[in-house]
Amino acid sequence: MKTAIYTRVSTTKQEGKNQEKQLKKYSEKKGYEIIHIFSDVISGNEKNRPAFDEMYHYARKRLFEHILFWDISRFSRAGTLHTLKKLKELENLGMTWESYQEPYFNSIGEFKDVVLSIISTLAKIERQKISERTKAGIENSKKRHLIGKRGKDKKPRKTRSDRGLKRYAPKDREITLKKLKER
Repeated sequence: MKTAIYTRVSTTKQEGKNQEKQLKKYSEKKGYEIIHIFSDVISGNEKNRPAFDEMYHYARKRLFEHILFWDISRFSRAGTLHTLKKLKELENLGMTWESYQEPYFNSIGEFKDVVLSIISTLAKIERQKISERTKAGIENSKKRHLIGKRGKDKKPRKTRSDRGLKRYAPKDREITLKKLKER
């Protein structure tokens, strides 16, 4: 089965290669033909994500027939409506999808939408909790006068904009996309 893999991490401090490695191994075991790996480094709350949007672009062209992702929270943390809408869009294109960490989606039949709703709601709540903890940590750091300083030498921290563009596709992206278009 022609398969696209989607991975996502929220920050550059997280490692998306762990997801990719496990999903490749799983795909080999299942006999899936990996057509392309789409990777985002961006919050799952964002509705517009470069690799995610690119994946849907190629899905509409039917260049693969199956999408594999780590779990529903890696697919989306934008809430129930958005998550269900994007998964339904895949199904309407005649594609299947699979959550590596949640294999029960393949066997729950009519209750799939109910379980998906609950899990995507929980993913959104977890995102909100992470945001609250981060804000509390920043506030605590401000009170301790640590914001903007790093270590003993007190060098300013790099801001998100200093890091440049976020990696969302393999380095040989142009070559890979050319191969994908040729199929």
